[in-house]
Amino acid sequence: MRKILRIIEDNRASKGVRFANLIIDRIVVYILFFLFGTFSVLMYQLLNIEFFINITDKLSQLSRVEDIVVTSLFYFIYLFVMEYFTKGRTVGKYITGTRVLTTEGTTPTLQECFIRNISRLVPFDALSFLGGGNGWHDNWSDTRVINIKNYVAEKQAKDDINSLGAKENF
Repeated sequence: MRKILRIIEDNRASKGVRFANLIIDRIVVYILFFLFGTFSVLMYQLLNIEFFINITDKLSQLSRVEDIVVTSLFYFIYLFVMEYFTKGRTVGKYITGTRVLTTEGTTPTLQECFIRNISRLVPFDALSFLGGGNGWHDNWSDTRVINIKNYVAEKQAKDDINSLGAKENF
């Protein structure tokens, strides 16, 4: 069992901000699908390359269940890649000033990012954070979404207090 730092729990992002992250990131994924469709048409019209337009055509013919599976998979990949390579942030988190940290206050590892994001495939996980505390994907991966400004300010204040009385070297 990991330790849970009080500073992490005290600076968790609000439910409204978490919901905004969800909406913004969903919009980003839909924009990426739109851009792929636009790219496909341009490649076909300008260079007569049928490969991408064929993929777009196949995507447009998916059943409702297949569409949900493909969109969920793409959403998982988007979140996983973004949170891992940007050290806990997605476009939504950049806009809202939030970030994912472990309960110990560190940047999530590849494994923690994977667990966090594969957990999102559980039905209704997207709204699990509205119920009480953290989302299921937060608890299962020992991560939290925190407000960066508040976290950094509190951490700086604690570091300043801890450094009081320490011998300075000149």
